[in-house]
Amino acid sequence: MENLFRKRQERLELFKSRRITSSKEVTKREVPENLIKNCEVCHKNTPYDEMMENLYVCPNCGHHLKISARERIRQLTDKRSFREMDKNIESKNEDNFPGYSNKLDKLKRATGLHEAVVTGVGKINGQRIAIAVMDSNFMMGSMGQVVGDKITRIIELATKRKLPLLISCTSGGARMQEGIMSLMQMAKTSAALKRFSDEGGFYISLLTHPTTGGVSASFAMLGDIIIAEPNALVGFAGKRVIENTINETLPKEFQRAEFLLEKGFIDMIVKRTDMKKTIYDLIVLHKGVKQ
Repeated sequence: MENLFRKRQERLELFKSRRITSSKEVTKREVPENLIKNCEVCHKNTPYDEMMENLYVCPNCGHHLKISARERIRQLTDKRSFREMDKNIESKNEDNFPGYSNKLDKLKRATGLHEAVVTGVGKINGQRIAIAVMDSNFMMGSMGQVVGDKITRIIELATKRKLPLLISCTSGGARMQEGIMSLMQMAKTSAALKRFSDEGGFYISLLTHPTTGGVSASFAMLGDIIIAEPNALVGFAGKRVIENTINETLPKEFQRAEFLLEKGFIDMIVKRTDMKKTIYDLIVLHKGVKQ
C-alpha cells in the first residue's frame, strides 16, 4: 500500500515538473523576436523601436549599425517618393562557377533583393534626385556585372534628366565568381560618371561601412562631394594585407573615415541623423538648383 502511494506521489511530482517545464518553454517561445537590438561595439541592448527611431545609431556609444538598402532609402527620401528602376535584373552564372547559382537563389529569398544595389529616383525634401544604394546583405555588396549595369544606368538617367546623383556605397569589392566581367565594371561606371560630369552633373558619394576593393577604387571615390559615416572602413586592400606587404605596423585608425578626412581623401563625416539635411543642403548649394 505504501509502495502504491509512493509511486502515485512520484507520478504526481513528475507531472508537475513537466507542466512547469512546458509552461516555461511556452513563455520563452512567446517572447517576440527583435524585441531588443544589441550593439556590436558597446554590446549594450536597446529596445528595437528606440533603435529604429534613432536610425539604427546606438544611443549608448553612437555606433552606426549596418542597415539595408531599403532602410537607407527610407531614411533619406521623402515618404512614398522613391520609384525603383531595373528591379528585376538578375545575375546569371555564365561562367558556371561552382555553387554560385545556389548562393544567388538563397540570397534573393533571404534579402528580398535581386542584386546588391537598389536604384531609382526619389525626392529629398522635395528635390528630385537619382539614387543608387548598395546593400551588404547581398554577397557583401560585391560588384558583379548587374551591379555595374544598374549603377551605370542610373548615372545615365541622371545625365539625361539633369538630376543630381547620390550613390551610397558599401562593398567587399569585385565579385570573384564573375571573373574579369566584375573588374570591367570599374571602368564602365567611371566612364559613365565622366560623361555625367562633362554635362555639369552633381554627384555625391556616400561611403558607409565597409567600402573596399574595386568599388573604392572606382565610383566610390569619384564624387564631387565625398561623405562618410562615422568610423566607416574605407580602403582598397585589407589592413593585414598591406602590413604584410610593407612589413610595417599601421596605425589603429588606418582606413577609418576620421583618418581619411584628416588626410584629405574625403570631404566630410556626417552622422546618420544629419544625413538627409546635409545632402539636401549640398544639392541646394549646387549651381542651378533653386530652394
